[in-house]
Amino acid sequence: MHDDQRPHGPGEDELGAEWARAARAEAEAGTTSFDLTVCLTEPIHLLGGIQSYGALLAVDNAGVVEVASENTTALLGHAPEALIGSAVEALIGGEGVAAVRATLDAPTGDRGLCGLALPASGENFDVTVYRADGRTVLEFEPRPAQEVFRFSQFYPRLRTSLTKLQHERTVVDVCASAVAEIRALTGYDRVVAYRFEGQAGPGEVIAESVADGLEPWLGLWFPATDIPPQARRLYERNWIRVINDVDDATAALLPRVLPGTTAPLDLSDSALRTVSSFHLEYLRNIGVASSMSVSLLHSGSLWGLIACHGITPRRLDAEVRSACEFFGVTLSLQLAALEEAQTSQARHHTRTALARLVTELNTDITQSVTTSVDLLHELVDADAVVLRLDGETTVVSGGDQDSLQPGLAALWAVVPELTAGAVWRTDNLTAHDASMTPHAEHLSGALVLALADGTGDLIAWVRRERRASRTWAANPDTPVRLGERGERLTPRGSSAVYQAVTRGHCVPWTASDEAVAGEFGRAISTMVLRHNARLTTLNAELNRANRDLDMFAFAAAHELKEPLRGIFNSTAFIREDADDLDDTTVRRLDTVQRLAQRMDELINSLLHFAQLGHGSLRREEVDLREAALSALEIAGPRLTEREVEVALPAPGQRVLADPDRLSEVLVNLLVNAAKYAREEHPRTVEVSLDGDAVQVRDNGIGIPPEHRTEVLRLFRRLHKRDARGGGHGAGLAIVHRIVERHGGELGLHAAPGGGTTVTFTLPRDTDRR
Repeated sequence: MHDDQRPHGPGEDELGAEWARAARAEAEAGTTSFDLTVCLTEPIHLLGGIQSYGALLAVDNAGVVEVASENTTALLGHAPEALIGSAVEALIGGEGVAAVRATLDAPTGDRGLCGLALPASGENFDVTVYRADGRTVLEFEPRPAQEVFRFSQFYPRLRTSLTKLQHERTVVDVCASAVAEIRALTGYDRVVAYRFEGQAGPGEVIAESVADGLEPWLGLWFPATDIPPQARRLYERNWIRVINDVDDATAALLPRVLPGTTAPLDLSDSALRTVSSFHLEYLRNIGVASSMSVSLLHSGSLWGLIACHGITPRRLDAEVRSACEFFGVTLSLQLAALEEAQTSQARHHTRTALARLVTELNTDITQSVTTSVDLLHELVDADAVVLRLDGETTVVSGGDQDSLQPGLAALWAVVPELTAGAVWRTDNLTAHDASMTPHAEHLSGALVLALADGTGDLIAWVRRERRASRTWAANPDTPVRLGERGERLTPRGSSAVYQAVTRGHCVPWTASDEAVAGEFGRAISTMVLRHNARLTTLNAELNRANRDLDMFAFAAAHELKEPLRGIFNSTAFIREDADDLDDTTVRRLDTVQRLAQRMDELINSLLHFAQLGHGSLRREEVDLREAALSALEIAGPRLTEREVEVALPAPGQRVLADPDRLSEVLVNLLVNAAKYAREEHPRTVEVSLDGDAVQVRDNGIGIPPEHRTEVLRLFRRLHKRDARGGGHGAGLAIVHRIVERHGGELGLHAAPGGGTTVTFTLPRDTDRR
């Protein structure tokens, strides 16, 4: 167990909850009653002591010492009882106080380092300064009589090392160079680079520099429970942690608790903080007498550690620690730069595919994705590409549809709500949500791109389980075991390794995968915005053209009616005034009159059709039965003449419509039921309501499927002009226009047993016109 600070109870955050689940599972699988979760709640920042090679003072805002370590007599020449309640200036002098204030004010982070000489003894100390619990804390470390470390000697070597790091091409190569340089600088017997699998996962030794005679650890995995979450959090806060001697006698802080409180001084930022007994036991079990850990961070999160172990006690003075901390910061930046370079290179490789994919995008996302599967796989390598639109899931590429569908249904329930263009990924869906466990074989990881805000529309690249054999430094199922001396923590090392197959994980997604998916999402968003803008422009142009067309039709119809009346009247006058007309002339005059009358009727239909595009609808709740009865006042005689039986809807079935326009629709449809009734009996027509859809079903001669679109156009008839009661072919076009004005849709279908079912919807969305 690694020592650290600021404990959080189980469940306080995702990291703690994940570690607690792993710890409980491992403890339950073991052979001892020891519960690893106690490590999760140990207050390791409040242990009330420091490592004895240094001394500690805590000073209030007035400069009065409130807390002192019990070893100040040996190190500072004053008993703790004498120091507590006295002014710190009496110990370190005015120049020392000024140096402490300057260190606190410097932009060096949470803590700083300065050099002090005690006026009384002249002894030199390296002093770590930080604030805690509203007090200024000073940690004194005696400076060696001989300067072992000189930065002027260290920097050329560091510069050479950093230059070497910059030329390494892979993360493993960079870490291999780093561990060799740190071991040479510090003299530790083993230095390893340890990379974590995820924020709360286990770690793997990816690079190592080790003294002769020590067993190698390279390639070993260490259980996640080795480093509890409070330790991981502190490694993100402090770059370096040093333990000089695992058998050190802790120097207790006096008083045990802060004045006016029930808790000891918070040592979260302490360089001297004492060590958890669990961690000391861990180090002893692996034969380590001293250690140092240097954090490796990426984007503020713990990526890994440089772990240094000595088989004998080893003290690193403050200067060397600062140099190692500087090296850790630089190494973290180099690792981040290397990963960014790899991401940029991957982006470059996919840029061509992305450009080609974007050019093939259209407003039909399903078609675009389906026809661009190869390009999607070039963007992100996956076992399958899945599209989810309007609640419908389509596996557009790869994977077995039947085996994937159950897992996908479960996946949609656990994917967090995403905004348009947001990307979410996981390599281990089982760890994200236990409900995914039954589907792990076929679906272990997902990279999800949201297409719209909060709709569930998305594209997902999914990967199946990748079973991998790992060599563990301890049995991951039983990390706690009783030993010969009552040891509770399992020894680590290649002499007692365990082979285990990891399950539930897919091939990890990379930062490049996420970045490319994000770029694809932005391309889709841009395409949709451009399409919407173009659609808005086209709609405006179409509405303007329709208005112009309606006005033209209305004006043209009015202008045509006057000459038609003249033609009709002139032919009538000719017949009345001329007595000696022959039969041929009379017949021709009759034809002119008949054609003029027909033309007048067509113009009337055109006028009415044009008028339907003007004015607003008077929507109100209408009883469908009452509307049908009103329509029968006009259509009833035609239906009676053709002996057509009428079935009406039950009372109380209501629709939202303009009552006059609804009556006109029903009149047209009922008249058609009479005109196109079958020859044999019975002849029927029924008006009914299904949701917001009105149905008028007859058992007449029907409409052939190939003509069902054509008959909705103005002046289109399937029969001769005078056949089946005549007409101009405007009825269904008018019905269609009225339904569209209501924001509804009209459909023609074959009725069961023959005939036609006309269905039209009347949505209750009053904003639609």
